[in-house]
Formats: sequence, structure tokens, C-alpha cells
Amino acid sequence: MAKAFEQPIYVTRPLLPNIEAVTERMKTVWDSKQLTNFGAQHNELSDQLKDYLEVDHISLFSNGTLALLLGLRALELTGEVITTPFTFPATVQALDWNNLTPVFCDIDPVTFNIDADKIEALITEKTSAILGVHVFGNPCDVEKIQAIADKHQLKVIYDGAHAFGAKVNGLPISHFGDMTMFSFHATKLFNTVEGGALTYQDAALDKRLQLLRNFGIVNTEEIGLSGLNAKMNEIQAGVGLEVLKVIEEERNKRHAIKHAYEKSLAAIEGIRVLTTLEDESSSYQYFVIGIDQEKFGRSRDVVYEELQKHNVFARKYFSPLCSDFEWYSELASAHPKNLPQAQKAVQQVLAMPYYGELPVESVVQICAILQELHVTQESLFQL
Repeated sequence: MAKAFEQPIYVTRPLLPNIEAVTERMKTVWDSKQLTNFGAQHNELSDQLKDYLEVDHISLFSNGTLALLLGLRALELTGEVITTPFTFPATVQALDWNNLTPVFCDIDPVTFNIDADKIEALITEKTSAILGVHVFGNPCDVEKIQAIADKHQLKVIYDGAHAFGAKVNGLPISHFGDMTMFSFHATKLFNTVEGGALTYQDAALDKRLQLLRNFGIVNTEEIGLSGLNAKMNEIQAGVGLEVLKVIEEERNKRHAIKHAYEKSLAAIEGIRVLTTLEDESSSYQYFVIGIDQEKFGRSRDVVYEELQKHNVFARKYFSPLCSDFEWYSELASAHPKNLPQAQKAVQQVLAMPYYGELPVESVVQICAILQELHVTQESLFQL
């Protein structure tokens, strides 16, 4: 029988850079006496991320939610935005705060991303944009979505919170759509403790986003628009610069852990790995499985609870669906009958522990627990 872990195994662990290097960088910040307002650390990180993500335009923010909220604001969207119900609450909350109405589109049963084949039927005269999410780092059908947007003159925004560093056919994921948001939260592969960024194609957005994230201040005597305080500070940026140095090493470690999971899970019927991409196509953000209750013999929720009994804390990511929030109950697009694939997915998905410091032996032990939970047809017959 597989043993419980002595210490808790959580779904993720923050990637922490060398503390001595961070301390040295903080000494530079202290010497400068500038802790925020676009200092040397902020500007250096902005330049390095442009190179890493291969983009011409980037704006850094104090967190990803504010980045998306103000990015939508900068695009001056109105009316309705077609999006996915299978995402973190911040995606649709950013729409709420911009007085935009989400129109929920069902998801693809393979990638769990917004189903591009179902978008066009949801477009009305009120539609101004499509907001896709690269779920678990799996890229949306960017070409089909762009073709629809071009046909109907819509903006395309991507929530790339899970997709830092991923590429599609050799092109960075930030090259697609009008704008991509990245989250630099502590749980992400690349983090600035808290933080986020927008990448975009239109150079005219540089100035507008600069104003929006800094109270709308043009100069000491002029306020150009109504903005917020959403600036990334020097402490965040300094930590991020050191994290960026260890990203590739972390990716390599996660690559090995991913293969250990796949090898150990291969023989267990009813478990499907949802995060199969690797190398430059993968963000290595999460390792996620789908549990087919009929084939596995137990529900996802039972597996989740049993893992906790073994001191393993996976995550039902994303649950609940955003379309199930009470304040969307009057929306026709939020009705469960219109979202059958999303309703199915939210009962199956489980994000497993996944971070570079996770020993392969622990992965094998976690998978042994899953193997013991698997109920075969033969064992059911014996019962």
C-alpha cells in the first residue's frame, strides 16, 4: 500500500532565485533610493522580457489582474466580449470592471480552450472582442480565432497567465492577437512575487497604458485620463530579474518530472494527461490530468479527497466555472445546457503537484496512490 507523505506535497512551489543575488540587487535599489515609479530595475526587466518573449511592446504591472483590466480599458472595448467559462475568475472579473458583458462559449473537449468552431454563432452587433485563455499553457486555435476576428472586425485578447515562454509553430505566443496578458504571480513559472505584463502589437498603446497604470498622470501639472495605481515596483522587478536567470534550469527539471508522471500514469485506465506539450511549445506551468469516472472507477472529487489523506494537495483547476457565478445567472450563454463540454471538464480536471524541486521518487509515489485508487472492472465484479 502506498504510504502517505510525512510532509505536505502542494500543487506548486514558488521558483526562488539565489538569495545572495537578490540581496545584492536590493542593495542597488536601496542605494538608488527609488522603490517604484519606473526605476532602473523596472526598465531592465522590461528590456529583458522583450528579448525573452520576442516582442516590441510590453508594459509591466503590479499584478496580472490589473494588467488585463487596464489592457481591456486601453482597447476601448464596449458591449459584449466572447470568452470561456473555464478559466480563473480574474479573466471575467476584468470584463466586469470594464462594464463589459461576457458571452460564454463552450470549450474544446481536447484542449479545454475556447472552442473556435463555436465562436462565430455567438457574435452579435454588440460584440467587440474575443477573450481567449491558453488553458494550462495549451495554445488556443489562434489562426482560426484571428480569421473570425478579421472577418467581423473584432479585437483579440489572450489571457496567457499559464503560457509564459510557450511558442506556437516556433512563434512566441505573444505574437498572436492584439494583446496578451501574462501573470507573474508567485505560483507561476516566472514570477516577480506578484506582477504581470501586457504585450501588444500597436505602438500607440504604449502611452495610453503608461497613463492608465499611473493615475493618468501626464506630468506634474496635467492628468490626461482616469487611471489606477498598477505599477510594478523596484522590489518586484529586482526579484524578477534574478528569477529570469534560473528559468531554463527550472524548465529542464519540470521536463523530467513531466516524463516521470507520464511513464507512471501510462498504464492507468481512465486518466488522461492534458498537458502533453513540451520543449519550446510548452510553458511547463502545470501538469494536469483528466479523470474519467466511468473508466477510472472513482470520481475526480473522490481522488482529490483521497490524495489529501495521503498529504498530497492537488487542485481542482478550474472549479467552479465562471459561468456558474451567481451574477451571471441571467445570461443565456451561462446556462449549463449551452456549455456541455465545460460542465463535463470541471468535474474531471486535477492539477497535480508540479515544480522543479519535486523529487521524481515523490512523483512515483503519488502515481502509486492513484494506481491503488483505480477500480478495474474485474475488481468491481469481485465486489
